[in-house]
Amino acid sequence: MPAWGFGSYLLAMDERTYELIGASYPGNRAEDVKNPGLGWMIGFLFVVSFLGLFSLLPLRKVMIIDYKLTYPSGTATAMLINSFHTNTGAELAGKQVHCLGKYLSISLLWSCFKWFFSGIGDACGFDNFPIFGLMLYKSSVFVPGILVTGGWANRREGKEQKEKVKTAIMSVFEIHLILSVHAFVSRFYFDFSPTYVGCGLICPHIVNCSLLLGAIISWGFLWPFISQHAGDWYPADLEGNDFKGLYGYKVFIAISLILGDGLYHLIKRIAITLKEMCNKSTKLSNLPVTAEVLDGKGSKLLMEQRRRDEIFLKDGISTWFAAAGYVGLAAVSTATIPLIFPPLKWYLVLGSYIIAPALAFCNSYGTGLTDCSLASTYGKIGLFMMASLVGSNGGVVAGLATCGVMMSIICTAADLMQDFKAGYLTLSSAKSMFVSQLIGTAMGCIIAPLTFWLFWTAFDVGSPDGPFKAPYAVIYREMAILGIEGFSELPKHCLAICCGFFVAALVINLLRDMTPKKISQYVPIPMAMVAPFYIGAYFAIDMFVGTVILFVWERINRKDAEDYAGAVASGLICGDGIWTVPSAIFSLFRINPPMCMYFGPSSSS
Repeated sequence: MPAWGFGSYLLAMDERTYELIGASYPGNRAEDVKNPGLGWMIGFLFVVSFLGLFSLLPLRKVMIIDYKLTYPSGTATAMLINSFHTNTGAELAGKQVHCLGKYLSISLLWSCFKWFFSGIGDACGFDNFPIFGLMLYKSSVFVPGILVTGGWANRREGKEQKEKVKTAIMSVFEIHLILSVHAFVSRFYFDFSPTYVGCGLICPHIVNCSLLLGAIISWGFLWPFISQHAGDWYPADLEGNDFKGLYGYKVFIAISLILGDGLYHLIKRIAITLKEMCNKSTKLSNLPVTAEVLDGKGSKLLMEQRRRDEIFLKDGISTWFAAAGYVGLAAVSTATIPLIFPPLKWYLVLGSYIIAPALAFCNSYGTGLTDCSLASTYGKIGLFMMASLVGSNGGVVAGLATCGVMMSIICTAADLMQDFKAGYLTLSSAKSMFVSQLIGTAMGCIIAPLTFWLFWTAFDVGSPDGPFKAPYAVIYREMAILGIEGFSELPKHCLAICCGFFVAALVINLLRDMTPKKISQYVPIPMAMVAPFYIGAYFAIDMFVGTVILFVWERINRKDAEDYAGAVASGLICGDGIWTVPSAIFSLFRINPPMCMYFGPSSSS
């Protein structure tokens, strides 16, 4: 985790990024520059990286046992470990290991095959496969005037065909419907990712369907609707990552949904805890599974789950220990960070640490559902808010530093819960997992800056013409500059739409809790819906493909699906993950893929 930020908020402070934006850019001051230094980077990581480990430690039972969150990466890791160390069910275990190895090899070979055609840049490879045709693939919801851009009415197929099209879209409703379908198809593509297909096999069907619904709402309806108002609600000539344009809607609407869903569950959990504490007849240590079952298989599963619960909770990590650790580290960090970043005053750092656990809970909850951490999104909102509070006199540096603080805490907390999930499924000691995280984080606080410093001294990092361009550094600095002006600089109606989605998240959760189970099981999950809003629709398609495969598999042979779906999913995820190691080595030695596969129209005869 400590490697977060070396290509974004840390580089955004340096002199090169300041020069790339230009001294004439409003709000870009020469005083708001802090070049990378090995000493201060190591010190900064040490004072911020450990807080996330303590922030959600008291809630590990809630996240893993009570909510039974999936944490697909942690589950896949656990299944991989269990497949080699199980002592029961030797015959089934052997078949599961064979299945896992088979699909791990397939995933690894497929990732290697894709790499050979990925070329240089973003337009090559299977990730850009135009499944629905070139016309729809090239269309973009960001382009104003989308009704006549890549749509039906713009085809050159003769007057007769155009008249048919005009007849088909006579009503206003039909126009908007075609617009939405057009954007839906042009943005929805299958990028052949084994990882996300595997996650789809592990995650519950309602999570995958919620992801797809969120993708349809955002990329199919909302973004096309907002893009129609380019030139009115926001300037039409902005780049895709400008907060004053459509990008601002994407980030803040996603944040509003996340906060609405996460805070609802946080308040709900606090209320339940207080109720249990007031009820003397309820013991807080009771395990959630106590029902007796009579059938042999069900009893065996119940005993296995109860054993996991007991081992997971046996090494009790005191709530007081977690609270004391967080408060102590926050105190040290509150005193230290202003020495590293003078514009970020101690009371602002303290305020960040007060709200960070709530945001860490929201992100960890979402990661448990979808395997997608939105720590960078929370970091951006912290950046924007802190830059607004500090103002023009140091707001850029203060905002970027706050971004690093929030990302460190929120991401580390989610990673710890992933590891707790793996430990829970492998019957590992929770205390050992926590200590291992402490050791690994300490190592990362030293190794990550040293690795970055190696690149910083050997290459022209951040240069637009160099091998390591670091484009996010410019984006983050421009976000901080925008934050100085406050929410008034956001595009028109952005805050109003955000409030609507915040309320919608609360209402949906109330529906899930208040309606009968036969109805609530079909109510979507807001935290799952939000991921495609910001990340994109492609991974929702991948995960939905995984859930369709599992659904069909369960209908054909439910027992085989129960026995082998986890092994298949783990193999797909692990194989794709293993390929990142040789891919990173190739990149380090500047070995580029030999071919760039792209698609273009056939030449007219």
